[in-house]
Amino acid sequence: MPTATFHNSDQLAAAAQPFEALQPILLRHHRSPDSLIEILNQAQQFYGYLSVELLRHVARSLALPDSQVFGTATFYHLFRFQPPARHSCVVCTGTACEVNGAAQLVAALEGALRISLGARRSDGFVSLGAVRCLGTCSAAPVLVIDGVVMKHQSAASALATVRELAP
Repeated sequence: MPTATFHNSDQLAAAAQPFEALQPILLRHHRSPDSLIEILNQAQQFYGYLSVELLRHVARSLALPDSQVFGTATFYHLFRFQPPARHSCVVCTGTACEVNGAAQLVAALEGALRISLGARRSDGFVSLGAVRCLGTCSAAPVLVIDGVVMKHQSAASALATVRELAP
């Protein structure tokens, strides 16, 4: 991974400027490397996702190697590395949902959205994900679209809801 080379303090200040809003978070955590996960979490909440530039900024700010920050961020599945899609579709794939048709929901949504599970459409319109269990087993199979839990879904009902998302 290429590293940036700065020749004077003005270049360093200009490079850090895009993440100036992160400074209060870093100061609140006393720029402590022990707070890396919390800082990454708050950075994602603030910026929406963790870009390569943002991860490098955090590494420099905490005096950590890029590899440690990137390794930590990629280890946890809740961190995003691209902007979130405008719409989010998440299928529960826990045992009850799987037994009641989650695989059919995933297949139907993959076809209709033209993306694979775990992906985001290149136009940023929608992402399709899975979660191991939502804890609503009596409502299986469950689909969550833009944070709204939809119970007892079939491929037809899921596709009808997704069609309503169309721009």
